[in-house]
Amino acid sequence: MIRANKKGFTLIELMIVIAIIGILAAIAIPQFSNYRKRSYNSSAESDLRNAATAQEGYYVDEDTYCSSTSTLTGATFGLYLSDKVVFTITTATDSTYVMEAYHPSGNESYIIRGPGGSLSKK
Repeated sequence: MIRANKKGFTLIELMIVIAIIGILAAIAIPQFSNYRKRSYNSSAESDLRNAATAQEGYYVDEDTYCSSTSTLTGATFGLYLSDKVVFTITTATDSTYVMEAYHPSGNESYIIRGPGGSLSKK
C-alpha cells in the first residue's frame, strides 16, 4: 500500500488568509492617506516658520520687511521651501508682514503675521 504525501493548503485556508489581508488593507490604506496629508501640512507650516525667521534676518539688514519671495530664498536669508509648497508674501511694510503657505496635497492653509506673530490656520 502506497501512501500519497499530500502537502499544501486547502481552499478554505487560502480564502481565510485573503480575507484577513483584505481587512488589514481596508484599515491601513485610509490611515496612510491621513498620514500623508498631515506630513504635507507640516511641510507648509515648517516653511512658513522658516520664512518668518528669514523675514527677521532681512529686517536686520534692510530696516524693512521683504515683499519678494525670491529675495528671501537661498543662502543669504536661509529660506528653502519644501517641494510643491505654495508660499506667498501677502503684505510687507516697514513694520509688518503677512505670509501664507499651503501644500496642494494637504488640507490646511497657514498664515503668519509679524513681527512676532504666531502661526495660525487660515
